[in-house]
Amino acid sequence: MSVAIVILNFNGRGFLEKFLPDVILNTPEGKIYVADNGSTDDSVQLLKEKFPEVSTLEWTSNLGYAGGYNFALKQIEAEYFVLMNSDIKPQTNWLKPLLNFFELHPTCAAAQPYILDYQRPDYFEYAGAAGGYWDRLGYPFSRGRIFEHLEKNENQYPTSFVHWASGACLMIKSEIFWKVGGLDDYFFAHMEEIDLCWRLQRAGYQIAAVAESHVLHVGGGTLAQGNPFKTYLNFRNNLILLYKNVDPAKKFNTIFTRMLLDGIAGIRFLCKWQWKQFLAVIHAHFYFYHYVIFHKHKQNLSENLQIKYIESYPGNIVYDYFIRKIKKFSDLKF
Repeated sequence: MSVAIVILNFNGRGFLEKFLPDVILNTPEGKIYVADNGSTDDSVQLLKEKFPEVSTLEWTSNLGYAGGYNFALKQIEAEYFVLMNSDIKPQTNWLKPLLNFFELHPTCAAAQPYILDYQRPDYFEYAGAAGGYWDRLGYPFSRGRIFEHLEKNENQYPTSFVHWASGACLMIKSEIFWKVGGLDDYFFAHMEEIDLCWRLQRAGYQIAAVAESHVLHVGGGTLAQGNPFKTYLNFRNNLILLYKNVDPAKKFNTIFTRMLLDGIAGIRFLCKWQWKQFLAVIHAHFYFYHYVIFHKHKQNLSENLQIKYIESYPGNIVYDYFIRKIKKFSDLKF
């Protein structure tokens, strides 16, 4: 079987220089590509001079995570794609457990390794941890990470099927990736992998997190927490995620409730004099309306697929975390 490790890069020279040697050393089973997303630094020059064994794809503008990967993967032929952030350090023998899991579970379309914190390798990292879930209002969380609380990895979470796998390091069957329409490039960045995984399950496939596979993740390499553009993308894309994937019978009430909660979040930003964050929420809602008016047909699922609707975590993770003070995934009641 063929595996393409595809690293999307945007002005990430430092990460490439630091982590590409580990990717090359610890991934003998795959062919490695760096897809340069219109970088203005000397990333491409570095690749050509220091990593000639790595295949390089280039284009001139930043298409975002979703658009960049769609553009790159169309140029690559492999049975499996691995979408890997440039700030990932894969550990020894990280790929084989994923391959073995796919072989044992034919209905599994995508999977992630356990994502651990580069600074504190004993702890899970924010972007995916031990596999992701969403609640009935579309708020994402993970085994090992609820909001800002990160758990220590004590082998408390075994390999399991989950709701979503992290885009920081996502392995997916290429044929099925294209079958469900690839990534939605309107998302640009953030939550596009959740939308992809939701669509994969609606089309009848499964998503997994594999405990025997580990990578370390720096996190925040492109947009740091608190960046207003990141806030805008998260609020906007979460609404689009719900619009595209929630059961139509529940869609109006779910989105209406989320928009009310977004309004409360916006007021909190305003009370803290965080004007840029407040405006980011306003802009997110405006461009959600734009999506509904001009892009609502873009469901990315072919009519010939048997589409179903996926059950979410029945609670509200915001209430559980802030009111009930639940910090650990294992304390939630499914």
